[in-house]
Amino acid sequence: MIYDALVKPLLFRLDAEKAHHLVFNNLKRAYRLPGAAAALRGLYDFRHPNLEREVLGLRFRNPLGLAAGFDKNAELTDELGALGFGFVEIGTVTPRPQPGNPTPRLFRLPQDAALVNRMGFNNHGAEAAAARLRQRHDRGLIIGGNIGKNKDTPNEQAAQDYVACVEALHEVVDYFVVNVSSPNTPGLRQLQEREPLIQLLQQVQERNQALPVPRPLLLKIAPDLTDPQLDDILLIARETNLSGLVATNTTISRDGLTTPAATVASLGAGGLSGKPLRQRATEVIRYLSRHSRGQLPIIGVGGIHSAQDAREKLEAGASLLQLYTGFIYEGPALVRRITSELVKW
Repeated sequence: MIYDALVKPLLFRLDAEKAHHLVFNNLKRAYRLPGAAAALRGLYDFRHPNLEREVLGLRFRNPLGLAAGFDKNAELTDELGALGFGFVEIGTVTPRPQPGNPTPRLFRLPQDAALVNRMGFNNHGAEAAAARLRQRHDRGLIIGGNIGKNKDTPNEQAAQDYVACVEALHEVVDYFVVNVSSPNTPGLRQLQEREPLIQLLQQVQERNQALPVPRPLLLKIAPDLTDPQLDDILLIARETNLSGLVATNTTISRDGLTTPAATVASLGAGGLSGKPLRQRATEVIRYLSRHSRGQLPIIGVGGIHSAQDAREKLEAGASLLQLYTGFIYEGPALVRRITSELVKW
């Protein structure tokens, strides 16, 4: 209620990226105050034995996670755990730091409860993220590492970047997600094609399996893939021994929006997330689950703004869930609303 009445109207007057940094920095500062961590957990962190999940060989205290993109540099994992998330996926992380695309690069579509972003993998680099994760306190919070290639790395050398991220982060994350589906790095989605993707995943998996403790390796896919392409993804997942899939990333489609087309066009390129993605993401999850006969764990993400949205994706076959845009529009209380309802279901 406070978020909807007071906080959100103030934040939505600011540029979207500036508002993100304001919330980010204030949460970090507030968490350091005496008693703040306990207060946040009391307000937002709903625990119940029936929420616990064994997925990917990992024990999640609840199935609701924060998607990659919010905490790109692993700066806020303890704080986000206190807000009730069962897991946090950092990144997308690249081997070397990079500034990302020019600003403005993050936009709201309030009429559609959506975001458009073309951030471009802005992050401090894999070594910086690893250093921060070594200092975290909440060791019960599962951490995923979403990894990508640097913008200036040719696609032919992309595997080297993903392998470098695995080497830098494997001691401090619980699972990896290979991101080849962001629309905001030129040419990246070409790596979703069958042959380049097999070669990439085989090299990353080979290095991962050679580590003292290999991590579950997942692939994040776009919602814009056709059914035959999804069939290919399932075949590739088996061939490269993937542990699961993350479905889905943002979409390049602008179909069915309430926001005037001229307004949307004025924002330029970028991936669309939020409520308009809900149905398509659920369709992809259902397709993947049915055609894998439920044998391949799926992290469902895309348009989760309510407990009913979360239930829809679980019923479609998702093993775990993630949100991001819903967190922006609905506020931190959304996490508790969803987890408390999941216990009833």
